[in-house]
Amino acid sequence: MAIVGKKAPYFSCTAVEGGGDFIENFSLEQFIGKKNVIFFFYPLDFTFVCPTEILAFQDRLADFEARETAVVGCSVDSHQSHWAWLNTPKDQGGIQGVTYPIVSDLSKTISMNYGVLAGDYDMDEEGNWTFDGVAQSYRGLFLIDKEGVVRHQLVNDFPLGRSIDEALRLVDALRFHEEHGDVCPANWEEGKDTMKETHESVANYLSKN
Repeated sequence: MAIVGKKAPYFSCTAVEGGGDFIENFSLEQFIGKKNVIFFFYPLDFTFVCPTEILAFQDRLADFEARETAVVGCSVDSHQSHWAWLNTPKDQGGIQGVTYPIVSDLSKTISMNYGVLAGDYDMDEEGNWTFDGVAQSYRGLFLIDKEGVVRHQLVNDFPLGRSIDEALRLVDALRFHEEHGDVCPANWEEGKDTMKETHESVANYLSKN
């Protein structure tokens, strides 16, 4: 389900921030008009690929903040599970030291609304609700601008970790486009040539590259 170009689905739920503080009624609305948001989903706490990504985002958190971009994680675990994992040392499989918010999507409605839940609810012949698939989130990542509009989305299967450098590159591309109006071609990085949206501009770019 593509939601690029649309308002990011609204939610309000409990998050854990700063390694232990519970925040009730946490919402991305707090960033409207102030910051872009990298909002990413991961399958489960206390797993294997997930801590490598979560800690990698923490390692580059200052780079996102310098770009006026907040980082927010989310999984279908409870806020108590998040708290326990955030207070488990790294050498014991934990993510101690992570300071950005991690949202609890225990109801799985956030994952459903963002199109990253690895399954669907259904009703059997007796009228009982069942779940077909895996009740976890794929590795979804969404870049949401200061107006609350989704400008980029990426969804990986469970075994495939994401690139934090690529997430930063996309934040840079969005900022450059918003400030200058230029569009950013393939493999664009800060300092490289961009293009105006004209055929002449494309021809000039291709002739130089």
